[in-house]
Amino acid sequence: MYRSLAVGPIGVKASLAEAVALASAHGFAGVSISRADIEAYGIESTRSLLRNAGLVASDAGLPVDFRTTDEAFERDMQGLQTFADMLKAVGCERVNTWLLPGSDTLPYAENLALHRDRLGAVASVLAAAGVRLGLEYVGPATARAKARYPFVHNQTGLFELIDAIGGSNLGLLLDAYHWYTSGGNASELRALTNADVVLVHVNDAPAGVAVEEQLDLVRRMPGETGVIDMATFMGALVDMGYDGPVVVEPFSDWVRQLPPDGAVKATADSLDRIWPQR
Repeated sequence: MYRSLAVGPIGVKASLAEAVALASAHGFAGVSISRADIEAYGIESTRSLLRNAGLVASDAGLPVDFRTTDEAFERDMQGLQTFADMLKAVGCERVNTWLLPGSDTLPYAENLALHRDRLGAVASVLAAAGVRLGLEYVGPATARAKARYPFVHNQTGLFELIDAIGGSNLGLLLDAYHWYTSGGNASELRALTNADVVLVHVNDAPAGVAVEEQLDLVRRMPGETGVIDMATFMGALVDMGYDGPVVVEPFSDWVRQLPPDGAVKATADSLDRIWPQR
């Protein structure tokens, strides 16, 4: 596994060139990219930026609205092949997205069928370009409390969806905060293989807040509070031979207030705190 920088979750506004420079200066091996990044710089310049800095394009967000209307989904699907080809050209092999943990209109089975069909279509296009799709469940009970019908919000439910979709390029975006808030345990992590995990997010949870009261966007830097058992979490990645990117996603107010270089340094320091020594 290797360290990759995503500037958005730490509140840094930076162009791709600036993000690459920050990542290189602070010892990261990869950087998250977006469609907008590639379109702004072009494929050749994007490749040159990464190559000259000795970095890889670790992952990208999925630019498809599969959560709302058929019209929105079909509109975005029209551009997915071009996006997949762009990723292939710059060497990015991982795309990720997250699932809403509930719905006001669709019971579980109907929502599962909708996600199966839409994400199955997405996965098929990405597979043809050699790109994997990582799906992230949202764990906090507070995130689904107001929804009429609960939906996928833990590892078991996510793999039920993955099994329903089928395909060899689907896997889990494993987020430490969502693992903790969903009631995940060490045995769940031990059941995973490298082939199951597309991307990893690391973070911590606020101290003094019951797990069922944790809020999705109120988190801490990895290892900051010790609420999440990061030794077990990171040790499981080592044991499964995970070979992908590890990205810090803390949504931390104090980090967001730092200048860009300070925020990236704090991010690198947080990874030093939790990184396995074996």
